[in-house]
Amino acid sequence: MVNKNILKIRKELDKLDNKLLEIIKKRTKLVDLVIKNKKFKKDIIDKKRISIILRNIKKKSKIRKIDTEITQKIWKSMIKAFIDYEFKNFKN
Repeated sequence: MVNKNILKIRKELDKLDNKLLEIIKKRTKLVDLVIKNKKFKKDIIDKKRISIILRNIKKKSKIRKIDTEITQKIWKSMIKAFIDYEFKNFKN
């Protein structure tokens, strides 16, 4: 038997996923601009910036009462994916 409540919630999740895809598209365009402004491949990984981003996400997650373990995993994964993207698309 199909649970109608679950189907309704899944539709909302699908809508949210579409919005996230648009945000990822915008983020990718910004990363493309960053790539164009980097002179050397060694500049791609900025450990200090990564540390600051993760610290800020943790603080903001706590304020918003979001499980910090979830947001940390998501951001670490996203950072790694965009670092890989930068290496793949770096031209120099």
